[in-house]
Amino acid sequence: MSGAQGAGRGERGGAVGGGLGRLAAGVYRREIGRRNRRYDAGAGVTKLNVPVISVGNLSVGGTGKTPMVAWIVRTLLEAGRSPCIAMRGYKKGKGQSDEELLYRRTLEGVPVVAQPDRLTGLRELFQTEAGRRVNVLVLDDGFQHRRIARDLDLVLVDSTSSPFEDALLPSGWLREPVESLKRAHGVVLTHAESVSPIRLEELELQVEAAHGRSPAARAAHAWGGLDVRIDGREVARPVGWLKGKRAMVVCAIGRPEPFVRQVERAIGGPAAGKLVLRDHDPYKPVTREAIAKEAAAAGAEVIVTTEKDWSKLESAEWALPVARPRLVMKIEQGERELRDMVGDVGRHGGS
Repeated sequence: MSGAQGAGRGERGGAVGGGLGRLAAGVYRREIGRRNRRYDAGAGVTKLNVPVISVGNLSVGGTGKTPMVAWIVRTLLEAGRSPCIAMRGYKKGKGQSDEELLYRRTLEGVPVVAQPDRLTGLRELFQTEAGRRVNVLVLDDGFQHRRIARDLDLVLVDSTSSPFEDALLPSGWLREPVESLKRAHGVVLTHAESVSPIRLEELELQVEAAHGRSPAARAAHAWGGLDVRIDGREVARPVGWLKGKRAMVVCAIGRPEPFVRQVERAIGGPAAGKLVLRDHDPYKPVTREAIAKEAAAAGAEVIVTTEKDWSKLESAEWALPVARPRLVMKIEQGERELRDMVGDVGRHGGS
């Protein structure tokens, strides 16, 4: 599998092409419209006693929700608030998701609720000592989770995969039509580092037409350094440590292309090998063995993976150094406005 990709978007649930896909998408659109009208009228919506910030998107796959949630949580912590995170979790006995493990590892002390029923999980949390200290809630992937009322609804649009050029499930990969942007309080363009300024300007005009306002901010995925496992030890290295090295890229994330490009920019050329798997691959022992074999066959000096993937890979023994970039959300435009939006909700709740 060296240099090959594993399952892509088409194998993560499958888009249905042709007339059948369009017919099914029409049925899906009507159901989404019925559901949203119900929520717009307040049916089935619970207002919590703490202000709520939601981070979500329109489409299937990664748009940068995890680093944006982390950026918001850190912004709230810097302002002296006590946030918690609520996200969709697995059913009992299914383990923890990559995102949950990442939040618990990198946002130490911040409560994380990860349950299929987020409201039940939050009510349980609020009965604990840690939960009683919580004074603002951040919803991970909350745009479609409308059972919880929110005071700030942020929607992320991936600049590398425009929703304006996509179709509704199952014909395309949109969970909601672009007209749903109207109910968002703010839109943030992510992966701004991966497209041209002209492309960003085009997207901004499309967002303004659908949302009624220009995007609140542009954000880029930046690397703040590397964490490297070498001979069983964890060491910190600058990004420049990768320059000139033969690297094996391994990831199982929703949109792998920007990550692969960042690795190749850091090493200064094509990767020696790539193994791109379907989102949330469990990394079974046979997969770990394949990684080691392909890295050796490619003559790799280092394996480069994401922090999310490392949550499932760190228990294995690796003959090569394994580097994970510390991913940070860098707000390239509109940072002050975005901080004000988050801070206002954190202090006062919504209007």
